Parts: sequence; C-alpha cells; structure tokens
Amino acid sequence: MTATEQILIDKIKQLPPQRMAEVEDFVDFLRSREDEQRLTHAAAKASGASFAAVWDNDEDAAYDRM
Repeated sequence: MTATEQILIDKIKQLPPQRMAEVEDFVDFLRSREDEQRLTHAAAKASGASFAAVWDNDEDAAYDRM
C-alpha cells in the first residue's frame, strides 16, 4: 500500500458512518464511469475495422483533404 492510499484510508476512517456511505457511493460512481469509458473505447476500437471499408475509399478522399 502506498503512503497516499494509507492517508486516504485514515481520512475515511475518521468520517462518521453517514459520510462513509457517501464516500462509498462516490467511489462506486467513479468506478462505473471508468467501466463505461473502457467499454466505449473498446466499442470504438472494435468498430473501426468495420467502418474502414466505408471510410477509406476514393470518393471520400476528397473530403478527407478538406
């Protein structure tokens, strides 16, 4: 465990139970955002190959140069 992690844990331990519940909710929220961002990035990466044939063509090359 790093010093920063220990400091954070110590601060959380000093909070009243109601505030600990809020911290837990906030941590869950942050984790869900991270999961959503990873999913969005993975979906974009996976779809890139599918769209390459549509996007990379001579007709669209003129628009790419704009």
